[in-house]
Amino acid sequence: QVQLVESGGGLVQAGGSLRLSCAASGFTLDYYAIGWFRQAPGKEREGVSCISSSDGSRYYADSVKGRFTISRDNAKNTVYLQMNSLKPEDTAVYYCAADLGLFRLCVSTEYEHWGQGTQVTVSS
Repeated sequence: QVQLVESGGGLVQAGGSLRLSCAASGFTLDYYAIGWFRQAPGKEREGVSCISSSDGSRYYADSVKGRFTISRDNAKNTVYLQMNSLKPEDTAVYYCAADLGLFRLCVSTEYEHWGQGTQVTVSS
């Protein structure tokens, strides 16, 4: 059974850091493009950062460039999102997603498999 499980969310003050993890089971992440998405109340789900399975090329939304870093550890079958200099506007439920293939655009419709999400709350 294909499963993605996110962890690492929580409550943090503005300027703080969190590292989200996305652990895969039932399949090997090596051949999957991976994305981190977020959804705040009343807003659409947006792509935060995505990484290809081929050359590890990365995409970052303008709002997180220079603050967030996506990485993958295929040996651990896990993908991470390091979030630094957090802002209150980063508050959202964060989801990881995976799709079999070399590269995917960082839009939610491109991804087949989804985790359940983890809440990130940044206080001012």
